[in-house]
This record gives sequence, structure tokens and C-alpha cells, in this order.
Amino acid sequence: MNSNAIEIKSFDFAIRIVKLYEHLTKTKKEFVLSKQLLRSGTSIGANVSEAQHGQSKADFNAKMNIALKEAEETYYWLRLMHKTEYITDIEFNSIYPDIKEIIRILTAICKATNHK
Repeated sequence: MNSNAIEIKSFDFAIRIVKLYEHLTKTKKEFVLSKQLLRSGTSIGANVSEAQHGQSKADFNAKMNIALKEAEETYYWLRLMHKTEYITDIEFNSIYPDIKEIIRILTAICKATNHK
């Protein structure tokens, strides 16, 4: 999987996170946890996008590693919101495969580029 695929997937994921944030703030009146989710969930794609135009291989690696950390944080907030019943089983099971795939891809990219 090339970096363009992760750029597309992380952007599409950010759109889903924005929509989930809107849902949580409008229907659940939840503003604190959902803001954390919004921040980390949209930061993944922002860092991937920045990495595409990194000044060096080290810059690319650093941005991709930050994107991976943000993805892991997003996974944490999704699990927490699910366990505290802010998001339903259906909502969680809908978005869970996406974040796990993003984590898997970013892990592979980071491992490959950190060893070069």
C-alpha cells in the first residue's frame, strides 16, 4: 500500500470523525470527549498530508510516526466513548475497522521507513 492510499483513507476517516463529532454534540450534548476525538481523528490525515511534502526522509518519518500516534489516540477515544455508551455498538462497529486499518497501514509505513 503506498502513501497515497493512506492519504485517501485518512482523509475519508477525518470526514467520518467530523460527522461523528457533529452527531455527538447535537444528539448527546457531549463536548469534551468528542472534542478530543475530533482533534486526534482529524490530525491523522493532516500529518499524513504534511509527510507527503516533507523536507527530508527524517521529516517524512517523523510526520508518519505522529500520524500513527494520533491514530492510536483516536482508537482510545473511540473505545472509551463506546464503553461509556456515547456511541452505540453499531456506530463503533462501523468505524472500528477503519481505524484499525489505518493503524495497520501506518505501522507498516513507519516500520519500512524507519529501517531505511
